[in-house]
Amino acid sequence: MERAAPRTVPLPLLLLGGLSLLAARVAADTVMEACCADGHQMATQHRDCSLPYTSESKECRMVQEQCCHSQLEELHCATGINLANEQDSCATSHGDNTSLEATFVKRCCHCCLLGRAAQAQGQSCEYTLMVGYQCGLVFRACCVKGQETADFAPGDIGDLQEAAKISEIEEEQEDPYLNDRCRGGGPCKQQCRDTGEEVVCSCFVGYQLLPDSVSCEDINECITGNHNCRLGESCVNTVGSFRCQRDSSCGTGYELTEDNDCKDIDECESGIHNCLPDFICQNTLGSFRCRPKLQCKSGFIQDALGNCIDINECLSISAPCPVGQTCINTEGSYTCQKNVPNCGRGYHLNEEGTRCVDVDECAAPSEPCGPGHLCVNSPGSFRCECKAGYYFDGISRTCVDINECRRYPGRLCGHKCENTPGSYFCSCTMGFRLSADGRSCEDVNECSSSPCSQECANVYGSYQCYCRRGYQLSDVDGVTCEDIDECALPTGGHICSYRCINIPGSFQCSCPSSGYRLAPNGRNCQDIDECVTGIHNCSINETCFNIQGGFRCLAFECPKNYRRSADTRCERLPCHETQECPKLPLRITYYHLSFPTNIQVPAVVFRMGPSNAVPGDSMQLAIVGGNEEGFFTTRKVSHHSGVVALTKPVPEPRDLLLTVKMDLYRHGTVSSFVAKLYIFVSAEL
Repeated sequence: MERAAPRTVPLPLLLLGGLSLLAARVAADTVMEACCADGHQMATQHRDCSLPYTSESKECRMVQEQCCHSQLEELHCATGINLANEQDSCATSHGDNTSLEATFVKRCCHCCLLGRAAQAQGQSCEYTLMVGYQCGLVFRACCVKGQETADFAPGDIGDLQEAAKISEIEEEQEDPYLNDRCRGGGPCKQQCRDTGEEVVCSCFVGYQLLPDSVSCEDINECITGNHNCRLGESCVNTVGSFRCQRDSSCGTGYELTEDNDCKDIDECESGIHNCLPDFICQNTLGSFRCRPKLQCKSGFIQDALGNCIDINECLSISAPCPVGQTCINTEGSYTCQKNVPNCGRGYHLNEEGTRCVDVDECAAPSEPCGPGHLCVNSPGSFRCECKAGYYFDGISRTCVDINECRRYPGRLCGHKCENTPGSYFCSCTMGFRLSADGRSCEDVNECSSSPCSQECANVYGSYQCYCRRGYQLSDVDGVTCEDIDECALPTGGHICSYRCINIPGSFQCSCPSSGYRLAPNGRNCQDIDECVTGIHNCSINETCFNIQGGFRCLAFECPKNYRRSADTRCERLPCHETQECPKLPLRITYYHLSFPTNIQVPAVVFRMGPSNAVPGDSMQLAIVGGNEEGFFTTRKVSHHSGVVALTKPVPEPRDLLLTVKMDLYRHGTVSSFVAKLYIFVSAEL
């Protein structure tokens, strides 16, 4: 199909290649044109002609390869011409100047530079045959172009006849291809024909023209049905053509030919057989056979390994011996022996070998019925009279034991039945014993033998050991009672308030050696108030103060400028002469506190404020001594009161003296008060 393409401005002069001109002149087969188009496409897209060709036709692959190389040479030559036109030099950035691409680029670049130099010097643009045909074409094209800068691409190498015609044209004659609008393919993607009035584009076989009348697209012959694939073959579309592919492989011993047929592989000729050196390979359809070189003698046959195996002639279909004789096989042959009378079962030949007589199966020392059973002979046979507990087996013709336990399951014994030759006996499971009847089982009282270390309870078929309070049954033997260490249990730390002492079967609680006594419940420790009981050693001038686990003897003296106003209070004397006196606190009060080391923190231990608050009062509380380790802090809870709090635990028992100062602001004056806190930290229980 051909469609007229829009008229275009004539393109620059292009040299047509020999293969394309030859194809146009002789009207080559369109299939070959499609193959050539594939080669052109491979060169244009990949710049490599060593890639595998998809066509199954050998001739098509040859055309593809030649057209690919021709197109590749055109592309390289066009690069060289552009290089000469752009920079007047043939120097390239490619590192490898010995490759085929670099050779074509450099040669066309040099030929173009020579043509341009000839034109610049006013010389003839006709080339000589000394530089070669393609170089001459490039030389003349660049010379004719002169100073024009349009892009230029040479055509493929033409045949010698066309070259001869060009050489006959006079120098002044205009190049006949100068105004050919199809030069270099023109606007068409595949085939171009200049009719003089318009340019007509067409496509190779296997392609169809697109609506733009210039481009071509591949025809999928597998969808349109324009293929010749046979039954058992699938159509696979390729660019510009198609190929037929078998649906199944040829199988072992065959190979696929170019005609898509299966051909037998001659393993013997190709040398892929596995016959041993002593064997000769013989090809068969789809396989081969190994025939041994050594032939066996008469009466033998060769196996697969070449060994000679004796033939048993006596097993052949045609009996080798006459009637009345028996065939006996020998190595490599056979012999015939005269038949003798054949006696039936229970009979044998007499000493003369003339007749059959009865065999006495019961004769000593044979015991066909088995030891202890009665054997009775009869003509040609015998019979057995079996003992009690046995029966006669017709197949083995002997007396066989009766398995009463299997024949009467669950009816003979109370627990377990065990078969014995000619009889059976009953037995009991553990914890039972056989009754007097020899069949039933009765419970055994295991506790009568004292198997347990403490208490035993008999149960049916067994016994159970248990322990007294404070003991537990051993997990090892289940009969020994082990003491329970109540102090080591997860709740052992809560059994006693101070210390738990384990004893066999129980436990005891104890208290510190001094300052405590055990409570009536036997678990808690009670503090002994030495001050109340009078067991302290404080003097008459000292005050006894009880603490957890002990006591303290307390005495204090009021400092200078103070007088005692109560048991624990010192009042400041009136100020007369000294200037320092008004700055002293009005009152110093002594307090005594006690708490254990495990007290929860934070904890408020002391509260301080005016005893009779007046509206408008304001106070400030601070620790001025004894808090070097930072155990305590002060906190204001209202305008006229504050607290002393323990913020971190005291790690060990100790005595602390804390001095707390309160500044009371009332009616514009400031009054100071001091609290001396004797803090006794006792050990935790």
